Amino acid sequence: MRTTLRIRRAAMVFTAVGALALTGCGDDGGSGKGKTSGGSGSDEPSSSAVALPKLDGEKISVAAVWTGPEQANFLKVLKEFEKRTGATVTFVPAQDPIVNFLGTKIAGGQPPDVAMIPQVGAIKQAVEKKWAKPVGADAKAQLAKNYAKVWQDLGAVDGTQYGVYFKAANKSLIWYNAKAFENAGASEPKTWKDFMATAETVSASGVTPVSVGGADGWTLTDWFENVYLSQAGPEKYDQLAQHKIKWTDPSVKDALTTLAELFGKPSLIAGGADGALQTEFPASVTQTFTGGDQPKAAMVFEGDFVGVNIAQTKAKIGTDAKVFPFPAVGAESPVVTGGDAAVALKDSKGAQALLTWLASADAAKIWAEQGGFISPNKSLDPAAYPNEVQRTMAKALIAAGDAVRFDMSDQAPQSFGGTPGKGEWKTLQDFLKNPKDIAGTQAKLESDAAKAYKS
Repeated sequence: MRTTLRIRRAAMVFTAVGALALTGCGDDGGSGKGKTSGGSGSDEPSSSAVALPKLDGEKISVAAVWTGPEQANFLKVLKEFEKRTGATVTFVPAQDPIVNFLGTKIAGGQPPDVAMIPQVGAIKQAVEKKWAKPVGADAKAQLAKNYAKVWQDLGAVDGTQYGVYFKAANKSLIWYNAKAFENAGASEPKTWKDFMATAETVSASGVTPVSVGGADGWTLTDWFENVYLSQAGPEKYDQLAQHKIKWTDPSVKDALTTLAELFGKPSLIAGGADGALQTEFPASVTQTFTGGDQPKAAMVFEGDFVGVNIAQTKAKIGTDAKVFPFPAVGAESPVVTGGDAAVALKDSKGAQALLTWLASADAAKIWAEQGGFISPNKSLDPAAYPNEVQRTMAKALIAAGDAVRFDMSDQAPQSFGGTPGKGEWKTLQDFLKNPKDIAGTQAKLESDAAKAYKS
């Protein structure tokens, strides 16, 4: 796994340091809707590294699925844009699947000026539907200055730039209840075999080892992707992500067989398969870090954004809640990333100015200072992050450069990789319930993928 080795080594560093308090996918609940107004996104005014036009009196709307702390921190970024340009920016709360949400808005004649799109496949769909507008010269200049080619390519369709990636995530982490591990005499595993042995050790101590947020299908795609990337390797990963090989490929069978080692033992999963399928992602985290010496589970898998949900409990990250890299199934531990890209849906001066702003280090600095954020912007000074653990993760992402592997389901057409109750989300939920049916799971995944990639 040469292509992910640099970022993996950095992951090992942050494990030694402690744990990170970062947020991510916007699935943590909360509200805080509305228009931004006044104020600066940072306590201290920073010297501007980006030129923005005067937009006095112009109104701009931005749609995103972010809620709770993520939404609040993004509003600070928008407030600073208002301050610098004179524009008024309104935040429009969106729902998944975002393509459907945007389609409704566009059909009603009220498209937002800009949408924060969390799937590569959804960007492609927005382009195919002729909703998305190409990135302007000023934003492209910021991208060329501040971003590795891989992040520019992820926001491009057929060679034309449409997306500006503002926020990234590391989706290859296992968080654990330190007290439950201590009581069980368990240690951090480095391989999948060790992970399964650790789960049995924790189970023998009287605590269910693993919490799975199976009610949210995206968590199950992340489980699969991490196993697949480590076991099959990056070349196969890219081929499957582009549907250049079928889901009936033996490499998929191998990954599902590995996952079935965990999913096929209900005693190792909090609430068993039925309980997991009724557990939403936020609850999968909080139930791991509440209950004192007897939490409902000792470990939960997901990205750096788990930190925001841990913060809703009494557990302290670094002492009560710790983290280790996703265990290596093959030669190396995997690192899967995700991200949110700004896409203009109106070809207006305000929309293009906002893309330019979001591509700048100035904008990234505002959220970085708040925590709960990793930026793919290589011009952002790592000193902006509030602690060494977050700096380590950010440096790892930047150091990986073009070796980053993006979330596979987010690269797929949204009907397959990003829709609740359909496609990959639904099929992997069915697999969690019946992990013995590997062939049937493969056949259904391939059937749905074939339809989605042709449409």
